[in-house]
Amino acid sequence: MDLPDNEVCPRDIYDRKVAAHVRAYLSGDKAARSIRCIVLMYGMPLKVAPGWDWAKGSDRSGPAKIQHDPWASLDSELAVVKCPELPLGGWIKNPFCLLFQNHVPVVSKKEVLMVARLDGPTAAGVRHIIDDALRVEASGLSGIAYFDARWPMTADPTSSAYREYDRAIHRAARRVAASGRLRVVVDDHEALFQPGQCPEAALYCGWYNLGRYVDAFDWKPGAVGFHVASSECVTLKNPDSQVWCKRMLENGVCATLGPVGEPYLQAFPDPELFFGFLAEGLLTLAECYQLSLPYLSWKMVLIGDPLYRPFAAGR
Repeated sequence: MDLPDNEVCPRDIYDRKVAAHVRAYLSGDKAARSIRCIVLMYGMPLKVAPGWDWAKGSDRSGPAKIQHDPWASLDSELAVVKCPELPLGGWIKNPFCLLFQNHVPVVSKKEVLMVARLDGPTAAGVRHIIDDALRVEASGLSGIAYFDARWPMTADPTSSAYREYDRAIHRAARRVAASGRLRVVVDDHEALFQPGQCPEAALYCGWYNLGRYVDAFDWKPGAVGFHVASSECVTLKNPDSQVWCKRMLENGVCATLGPVGEPYLQAFPDPELFFGFLAEGLLTLAECYQLSLPYLSWKMVLIGDPLYRPFAAGR
């Protein structure tokens, strides 16, 4: 595709040079119509910028969407590329997400695609992701799973959304421990893991240190993890950036995810679902992400081989 050679794609360029071509291809022969996953490669833009007329309320955005931030990840927009009639502004509930089983979906499952990208700060790093995924899948991921909560586990029904997400991190740790795949370490203090505290890191989920990666981890080949903060995938190429996705990839993780802008906490994948399914070893990375991701046409990006199953060898 002939696209801007940077991480931001203007909305009109996305519509004309990405979405239109992908829709045309997917509506082609039977084989194309059966595609379930799109994989973006190194060199594709990361973000879709708002269109020039968005503030006026275009036919697609409409006045009801003026309150919303129109920036999106290119990946999340492609997840609903089959649905050009959807309004801009994001917050399209993912019909695959198990958090919304009792909700009436805005889009049907057959209209939604899985999207992942093989990307990172360098092309060599992308080759490293591919090679590690193939090698580790054959033998099985080993090491330690680290979960960095902020508070001890509680069952207080009146607590905040922050407490509820923190409990989801605790529940993720319990799911991984119950699988018997890895030794699990949980930190329930507000301070993050500090340098040197996480040897042999195979899985990781924690929060919150906006745009300031803490080098606490000795990543095992094939490691999977993500950090919950507002803009940790705002860039993968800026050499001076310390955002978590970029720095984790530079330091050796095989798969991660994060937002290209402020997504709000409820837009992050549910860690209990994501890591629980991953540890079971039956579903691919892309499927674990799809089942745990709340919203489409929004901010999130999944980086890694979509077919990766780090615990497939143990099945």
